[in-house]
Amino acid sequence: MNTNSRRPVNLWMIMLLMGVVLIVLSSRLSNTNLNDYSYTDFQEDFGRSGDDIDSVVIRPNREAPTGIVEVTFEGGDSKYFYATDISEVESWLMEQGFDDYTVTDVRNRISWFYYNGAALVVGVLLVWFMFSFISAQQGGGAGGKLMDFGKSRATLATDTKGINFSSVAGLQEEKEDLWEIVDFLKNPQKYLSVGARIPTGVILTGPPGTGKTLLAKAVAGEAGVPFFSISGSDFVEMYVGVGASRVRDMFENAKKNAPCIVFIDEIDAVARRRGTGLGGGHDEREQTLNQLLVEMDGFKANENIIVMAATNRADILDPAILRPGRFDRKIAVGRPDVNGRREILAVHSKGKPLAEDVDLEEIARTTAGFTGADLENLMNEAAIDAAKAGRGFITQADIKESFVKVGIGAEKKSKIISDKEKKITAYHESGHAILFHLLPDVGPVYSVSIIPTGLGAGGYTMPLPEKDEMYYTKSKMLHQIMVSLGGRIAEQLIFDDITTGASQDIKQATALARAMVTEYGMSEKVGPINYGEDSDEVFIGRDLVHPKSYSEDTGNLIDSEVKRIVDECYEEAKRIITGNIDVLHASAKLLLEKEKITREEFEALFEAPVIEVNDQESI
Repeated sequence: MNTNSRRPVNLWMIMLLMGVVLIVLSSRLSNTNLNDYSYTDFQEDFGRSGDDIDSVVIRPNREAPTGIVEVTFEGGDSKYFYATDISEVESWLMEQGFDDYTVTDVRNRISWFYYNGAALVVGVLLVWFMFSFISAQQGGGAGGKLMDFGKSRATLATDTKGINFSSVAGLQEEKEDLWEIVDFLKNPQKYLSVGARIPTGVILTGPPGTGKTLLAKAVAGEAGVPFFSISGSDFVEMYVGVGASRVRDMFENAKKNAPCIVFIDEIDAVARRRGTGLGGGHDEREQTLNQLLVEMDGFKANENIIVMAATNRADILDPAILRPGRFDRKIAVGRPDVNGRREILAVHSKGKPLAEDVDLEEIARTTAGFTGADLENLMNEAAIDAAKAGRGFITQADIKESFVKVGIGAEKKSKIISDKEKKITAYHESGHAILFHLLPDVGPVYSVSIIPTGLGAGGYTMPLPEKDEMYYTKSKMLHQIMVSLGGRIAEQLIFDDITTGASQDIKQATALARAMVTEYGMSEKVGPINYGEDSDEVFIGRDLVHPKSYSEDTGNLIDSEVKRIVDECYEEAKRIITGNIDVLHASAKLLLEKEKITREEFEALFEAPVIEVNDQESI
């Protein structure tokens, strides 16, 4: 048992007990009814029943001739009254022939404490307890100290020794860019001798789950240097100045352990662009950022300390943090390509028994757009499915099932829906699937299902990207709009009615058409001019200061072009589905029978000649 962990609790118990005792003493002495019992009351009691009074004690105060008189009755009860002149009380008692009274020799020096000081001490204890409790909460435990607000929250990682570049799969170019950092930390004189300055900071940008934090740990592991890690949100507190103090303390600790790496995850929490928002910008977060700027490249030199940071919102960072001398090297950590995904799958397959039918090469080809975290989750879900089935190995079917779960969401097979809704969903998803299959720049279809998912969809049609693409062509974007509208078109053709099931499809189609017009210059009438919202303008204050940069007429033209694109895609998609109406009926019938069909089963429906697809470049 760790006895140290119990000491703070015992200390609090002792302090609490002391406070209770002081309150009891104070309340007992304060209940003496000094205000309710007076010298006159005592004289009346004495006159009525003087024989009942056992003793009288006169306690002089320091402010002579005043004092407090304690009257004790035979029953043991005591009453007190305040005397402005104790000599008068003594004379009166002598006149009454009452000899059983005493006058204390020691002046009543502690009476002030009884009647006033106890409340003060208890108040001080309560304030101390309150601030200590806040400190403990801020410090992460009951043993936190009162003045630990300004201490750094950076933790020294102890698990980087087993992590190196071989632990990072699928990021070959990124590792090559970071190898210079490792080499400098190992052999700094090699660079200093030729006047080279190693980058002060390295910022890793990219989508979530691409391995930015793992890369930073691998650099520390390869170089064999201490690795301090902290989140950007750990700097910012409600108390002004705390974040700046933590930054100073973090760099002081780093200097003591140099050479080392300081890693700040989610740095956008503290390094957001200054001067944004309403009400000015002199707040705690900006003071923290200012201190970080000074520490990285200010009046002090932090030799052999390399700051690494990670963010997926580099567009909102303050320009000062990105200038040379601070984060002067920027490394984009993107989604892995097919070779990278193959390597990542091999890493995450270690320790997982695979059946002979598992083909990691095929999985890598069919998971275009997946990040490293997505692939790890895919293999983990497959392992969970295998364990649920009572098997000691993972099959290809487990991975395919996990592919749907990760991409679309878990299927809700127990959800009860009516036959009419099942029929509507079957035709809706078949409309999507036909366009996925026939349009050359999208698809092919991976699976089609009318089983509701956990994301609220009544069914899904999952495409299967066969290759990685760096750019989107105009034709591909138009085909995606057409696919989005396929479900609504099928509902209208078959039922002569429409439902709310296509709301998300319409939203996607509209957003894509607007991006074509305002961002990508794919409208001849609007031209190659960017009318989209600047990615930097994400703050409320900037929306008020910088209104839209185009006229109302231009806005109307943009709206008309967006509508034209969507309308023309709708008509072309309707023509294709109408020409393949037999396939639409056959697909919906098969879905109603099996609820879920594969790519092979769907493609087998296209035996007869199909309607050709027109060239979409004219749209």
